[in-house]
Amino acid sequence: MKISEIFTSIQGESTFAGMPCQFIRLSGCNLRCTYCDTTYSYGEGQEMSVDEVIGKVKVSGQKLVEITGGEPLLQPEDLAELTSRLLDSGCRVLIETNGTLSIRALDKRAVIIMDVKTPSSGMSELNDYTNFDVIGKFGEIKFVISNRADYEWAERIVREYGLPRRCTVLFSPAFGAMPPRDLAAWLLEDSLEVRLNIQLHKYIYDPDERQV
Repeated sequence: MKISEIFTSIQGESTFAGMPCQFIRLSGCNLRCTYCDTTYSYGEGQEMSVDEVIGKVKVSGQKLVEITGGEPLLQPEDLAELTSRLLDSGCRVLIETNGTLSIRALDKRAVIIMDVKTPSSGMSELNDYTNFDVIGKFGEIKFVISNRADYEWAERIVREYGLPRRCTVLFSPAFGAMPPRDLAAWLLEDSLEVRLNIQLHKYIYDPDERQV
């Protein structure tokens, strides 16, 4: 499988924010979001076997592991093997996906964190909304909010599909574009049942630093 990077850091997003985590970033992505902060993962990386990747996880000593990208679902067979073996070894596995490819085949024991693309990403027309029927109560759906238009669009999707009844919903202010305080005010004003999701790692470390 093609790996962009493997590193240990503090989980910066999702309901697992603040926890030590081992990250496995797979190479390759089918999207080109305007606000992407991991463009280096589009092409660069090295070929590694699943055994080699698992070996690095064991050395780290971490039991919380996130498989991210890029887009992990572009390497479905290797992703399936890696996920099942990590879960069987006692790891808690998070899989972050961009929401444009079907998640039906993913191991139901993993926590799926699905990033629904908002209009400012330039990729919202590619969202696969059938994934909402699959994600389950232990999954998480994330919206990256860059402006008021994104917020109103995401609010409509949340209400139309009844997402808080399906899973945890996260609204994440786009770093450097959306003031968290403004987004918090909108959530309070509208009594929206979602979690404000600030990218902790970008406040702990240099926002342009890699492997954090």
